[in-house]
Amino acid sequence: MFIGASGTILLATLFLLSSIVSNAQDVREPRISDAEWTQPYQPFRIAGNLYYVGTYELACYLITTDRGNILINTGTAASLSQITGNIRTLGFKPSDTRILLTTQAHYDHVGAMAAMKKATGAQFMADEGDVAVLADGGNSDYSMGGNGNMFVPVKADRILHNGDTIRLGDMKLVMLHHPGHTKGSCSFLFTVKDGQRTYKVLIANMPSIVTSKRFADLKTYPGISRDYAYTLAAMKRLSFDIWLASHAGQFNLHDKHTPGDAYNPRVFMDKDGYNVALRDLQQEYDKKMKE
Repeated sequence: MFIGASGTILLATLFLLSSIVSNAQDVREPRISDAEWTQPYQPFRIAGNLYYVGTYELACYLITTDRGNILINTGTAASLSQITGNIRTLGFKPSDTRILLTTQAHYDHVGAMAAMKKATGAQFMADEGDVAVLADGGNSDYSMGGNGNMFVPVKADRILHNGDTIRLGDMKLVMLHHPGHTKGSCSFLFTVKDGQRTYKVLIANMPSIVTSKRFADLKTYPGISRDYAYTLAAMKRLSFDIWLASHAGQFNLHDKHTPGDAYNPRVFMDKDGYNVALRDLQQEYDKKMKE
């Protein structure tokens, strides 16, 4: 029986998904109540060799180089086919992924990380603070853990520390340790360029507060209040041209871009929006500290 190219891709995807299920029988991903997390979104070029390949709300980024590509975040487990499909839509091959990164070890950002790592053979690099949580599928996460694996465990091939550099081809990314949201939440700074100019890009993991408990009651994360204070102060000092985040809503993606829009990096040059977002998070932190 003849199977065309599209059929081959479909069969490969179905095989990969079935493999995930068989290897993740003990994984209990929390029920996704926000449909926007898994809603499809048309991929697009942000600036230079940086592309958005995520869902409507869960931001995933592809950075292309002449030595292969870098993927930051994968969305939930169910997002795997969307992310790989978005990469293909842009004219790239998921199999050319050489490095996998994440901004935080929550199931909505690393749900498909183990599957992507297995499918591509890419090297997975993670902030030291999240390495243990990633390795146990989220079970030891201070805010969500304790009820078993929320995603397929994934082991870091390289442990990253604040200020470490990730290199591939002509790209150089600097990882910034921004703990609080998770113990190893992190952001990435790098430059991209097109025919017009060079852009300094910040993919920021915004330090929103996910626990309803008082900070003082979090015995598994005794330094959480200090980490949030550090992160807020560090992020206020950053310099960049373009800023993006782990969630589309955090940087108002849908106010800045509509599917089909022409290439326009300038819409993401929004330092005022970044400052407002940090101000709101600072107020959230100050309120929490008064509890």
